[in-house]
Amino acid sequence: MDQAPHIVILPTPGMGHLIPLAELATRLAHRHGFTATFVTYAESASTAQSAYLASLPPSVASLSLPPVDLSDLPPAARAETRICVAAARSVAALVQLLRELKEGRNVVAFVADLFGGDSLAAGREVGVPAYMFFPSNLLMLSLMLHLPALDAAISCELRDLPEPLKLPGCVPVPGSELLSPLQDRKDDAYAWMVNLARKYREAEGILVNTFDEIEPEAAEVFKKVQVGRPAVYPVGPLIQTGGTSPADGSGCLSWLDKQPRGSVIFVSFGSGGTLSTEQTTELALGLERSGQRFLWVVRSPSDAKADANYFDARSAADPSEFLPEGFLGRTRDAGLVVSSWAPQMEILRHEATGGFLTHCGWNSTLESVACGVPMVAWPLYAEQKQNAVMLVEGARVALRAAEAGGGGGVVRKDAVARTVRELMEGEEGKAVRYKAKELQLAGARALAEDGKSSMALDQVAIKWKGLLV
Repeated sequence: MDQAPHIVILPTPGMGHLIPLAELATRLAHRHGFTATFVTYAESASTAQSAYLASLPPSVASLSLPPVDLSDLPPAARAETRICVAAARSVAALVQLLRELKEGRNVVAFVADLFGGDSLAAGREVGVPAYMFFPSNLLMLSLMLHLPALDAAISCELRDLPEPLKLPGCVPVPGSELLSPLQDRKDDAYAWMVNLARKYREAEGILVNTFDEIEPEAAEVFKKVQVGRPAVYPVGPLIQTGGTSPADGSGCLSWLDKQPRGSVIFVSFGSGGTLSTEQTTELALGLERSGQRFLWVVRSPSDAKADANYFDARSAADPSEFLPEGFLGRTRDAGLVVSSWAPQMEILRHEATGGFLTHCGWNSTLESVACGVPMVAWPLYAEQKQNAVMLVEGARVALRAAEAGGGGGVVRKDAVARTVRELMEGEEGKAVRYKAKELQLAGARALAEDGKSSMALDQVAIKWKGLLV
C-alpha cells in the first residue's frame, strides 16, 4: 500500500470549481506530502478540463465517474439543479470508487465542493472523514448555513424582503441580490439549495477559499465554535499558479506592453458569462465614451435569461459582428477587443492594467485582489450579485455601475462611462485602488509560511495525518 496520506476530491462541473481545488491539492502535496485523486463527473468532461488535470503534479491523479441519466429533467432545468441531481445519482458509484481507492492507498479524507452535499454520505459509508471545500466566500457560506432557518421563517420570496438580509458579521444584502437560485422558491433549484444547506452541517469541516482580511467581521464570527456547525477553515486565496494556459494568440500581452502603466481597464465576464445584445451595445458605447484604454474579452451575446454556462467558454459566433457599427475603427487606438478567451492572470499582473470590469465570480475576484487591481463590479448570476455588494460596501475594492431605472436591468452607456472613468481617474477610484493594494499584501501574508491561511490548512492536514493506518 502507498503510505502517503491520500485525499479524494470531487469537484462539480466548471473550471472555476476545479482550479482552486487543484491549488489546494498542490499545497497539501508540497507542504505535507499528500497525494490526491480527483474524481470528475462524466457530464463535465471537456478538453480544457482534461488538459488542466494532465498538467497537475504527478502526486495528483484523476478518475471519472460513470455518466448518469438526466433525461427526465425538464429542458429548462437550471444548471444548479442538473449538477445537484447528477451528484445525488452518483453516490453509489462514488462509494464503489472510494472502496477501490482505499485498497491501495492511505485515504484519509474525502473532499467535496459546494454542490457535493449529497456526496458526503459516500465518505461516511466507507469510513472516510468527509469534508467540504467551499470555493466562494464567508458571506456565501453564512447564507447557506442559515438557509434552512430562513426558509422556515420567511414566507415571501427572498427577492421581496422589505429589508436587506443581515447575516452575522456580513454586509447587509438586499433580497434581490442574493444567490440567483434562491430568487424563485417554486423552482427546483431553490429546493436543491436548501437540501445542500442541510447537508453542509454533516461535514467534518469546511475549507473556504477566502482569507480573514477581505471579510474580517465574518472571519471572527466563524472562528467561534458553534454547536451543530462544522469547523470552518479559511485557506485562501487559492488561485491558479501552475498548469498550462493556451498560447496567447490574441496578442493581448504584446498590446499591453505598449500601453502606459496602470492605464488599461480589463473587461471580462468569465468563461460562463454573456450579455444581451442591447447590453453589449451599451457597454461598447460606454467604454468608448469613457475615454479610457480598454482590453475587452467579448463573447457573442445571448438574449436568454442570464445563467451559468459551466461547459462552453467559447463564443458561438464572431462577437465583433454584434458590436456597434464603426466601434472597432473608432476605438482602435485606445482599445483591443478579443474573442472568447484571454490569459486573465497574465493580464491582471501586467503593469499596464489599472482596473478590472468583472462579473464578480469569486475566482476572478481573488485573482484581481492577488494582483492589487481594483474592480468595477458587474455581476450576472450565481452568487455574483451578493459578491458585488460585499466588494463595494464591505471590502471596498470595487465600484458598481448603476442599472438604469426602468431599463430592464441594462446598464446604460453614460453609467458605464462614468464608472469606468471614476475607477481609472477619480477620487473614489483612488480609494479602492489603495484598498486593493492593502488586500493584495494581506492575501500574500495569509499564504506565507506562517500566515493565517497556511496555518489553517496545516490544522486540517495534521488532523488528517492522524488518521494514517
